[in-house]
Amino acid sequence: MNTKRIRAVIYGRVQRVAFREYTRQEANRLGLSGWVKNQADGTVAVLCEGEASRVDTLVSWLSVGSPFAVVSHVECVEENFQGEYATFVIRY
Repeated sequence: MNTKRIRAVIYGRVQRVAFREYTRQEANRLGLSGWVKNQADGTVAVLCEGEASRVDTLVSWLSVGSPFAVVSHVECVEENFQGEYATFVIRY
């Protein structure tokens, strides 16, 4: 399996629009692990690991996000795969 790990920051109207919950659901549907978290500056941060094509699918999904989100842009950095998470969760 070709694995991948990314760290992303999502900008726009992405808080108070269920972005974290929809991201968790999509990541779980794709069988990915990691977390999603609101940031103090109004952005949402995501760390995601799993099969490379599924990670790429989530990254594409992040550009749209939840139904009420308005994503202006996504910054994404690839990191070394670590396999440190068993599930995908919302962090508070």
